[in-house]
Amino acid sequence: MTIEIGRVCVKIAGRDAGKKCLIVDILENNYVLIDGETRIRRCNIFHIEPLSQIAKIEKNASHEDVEKALKEIG
Repeated sequence: MTIEIGRVCVKIAGRDAGKKCLIVDILENNYVLIDGETRIRRCNIFHIEPLSQIAKIEKNASHEDVEKALKEIG
């Protein structure tokens, strides 16, 4: 799976492990900005598992937009 804005992922490490999130922004090196069931935060790409679903969100979308996109996906 490719890392891209709007990609649905599952956290596999840390306090939010097992929760779904969306990639909101791609940062330097191996880091992305995630939001969703998790806290909005910077995350190493090796700590998330990308899923096949992609949501239609803009870069740096608000928390409300991310929650709405996750509900539409299911």
